[in-house]
Amino acid sequence: QVQLLESGGGLVQAGDSLRLSCAASGRAFSIYAMGWFRQAPGKEREFVSAIRWSGDMTYYAASVKGRFTISRDNPKNTVYLRMNSLKPEDTALYYCALDVGGGYGSQQSETNYDYWGQGTQVTVSS
Repeated sequence: QVQLLESGGGLVQAGDSLRLSCAASGRAFSIYAMGWFRQAPGKEREFVSAIRWSGDMTYYAASVKGRFTISRDNPKNTVYLRMNSLKPEDTALYYCALDVGGGYGSQQSETNYDYWGQGTQVTVSS
């Protein structure tokens, strides 16, 4: 069983930055792909970013490309999401997800992921 714990959310102003972290329990973290999704109030959960197990391939939603950066530290069992130039429309509950498949599938699809965290809230004021 894998457990994911997100942290790093908060209330910031437009233009500020935040770094989200997601710590995974269990072994073999280094062979799993990781993803970030978000859900704003009244909206469906949407893909934000993903990273392959090796770290050599990353994926971004068009709305965050160029502003967000995903990275991972396998010895620490942790994946990060650096968010720069935050906008009010980035306000959402951010979820971390783990894909035991390694990251060779459709990483933008929720169905590709096997484990989910509880989420961390990001609120961006204008």
